[in-house]
Amino acid sequence: MLRTRVITAVVLLAILLPVLYFNNYTAFAVVATVFFGAAIWECFRLFNPETHNAHVIALVWAAVFAISVFTGHTNLSFWAALSVALWIARFAPSLKIGLPPLGTPANTVLSLVYAFAVVGCFAAIVDLYSHSPLFLLSVLAIVWVADIGAYFSGKAFGKHKLAPSISPGKSWEGAIGGGIAVLVLGGLSVQFGGDAFANTFAVRVQHTYGWPVLAVVLVLMTAASIVGDLFESQLKRRAGMKDSSNLLPGHGGVLDRIDALIPVLPLAALIGSRL
Repeated sequence: MLRTRVITAVVLLAILLPVLYFNNYTAFAVVATVFFGAAIWECFRLFNPETHNAHVIALVWAAVFAISVFTGHTNLSFWAALSVALWIARFAPSLKIGLPPLGTPANTVLSLVYAFAVVGCFAAIVDLYSHSPLFLLSVLAIVWVADIGAYFSGKAFGKHKLAPSISPGKSWEGAIGGGIAVLVLGGLSVQFGGDAFANTFAVRVQHTYGWPVLAVVLVLMTAASIVGDLFESQLKRRAGMKDSSNLLPGHGGVLDRIDALIPVLPLAALIGSRL
């Protein structure tokens, strides 16, 4: 299993890093569309595990997304704002109130709403990339560091369960540790990053709004990443699935890799538009 995970990670890095490094928009748009289509396919499978039409739906959505991205007709700010609003109004409360039963009209509506949130995530990826590949990578790094910090803090100190009915392995101590790790990352990048980090998210926020706002923004992004992770766990638990798919051997599915990014990237895009 470890060998499979490593091989998959190496292959993904071999695809993604050159796209970011060479700053080729066409290659970026192709890769983004492929991952978007896979995420939409997994999304509709999670909401309707018995469906046989998810691949057709995903192809249609991916085609529309590709046309919008390649022609530049995507209202990126609208999708980012809509996604943030959906997470506040519908998805975050679901962690407390639960999800509608499978096979109900309410579940169908919720599947479409979550698909719109996925659109918002990938629209935000395009928007953040338009600042620069480094700017996008700096936002991704915040989520990755939050996840790593939460994992090790939870392993070392976790005693109080964060959401035992959804994800028993997550703890409040882990969440706090993830937040601290992100704050440390942001502080170090501002203090010691120099010109190399001048166009990164944390540095731009600090230079524009100051330290207190940066701290609040980083804590909000950490909290949003946890909510995104928990919501997908809730979907998988209801559907009786361990992973959203097996598209990424050893890592599960695309949604398993981006669940924490889905609420964070639109938030970062909205903030980034004002920097």
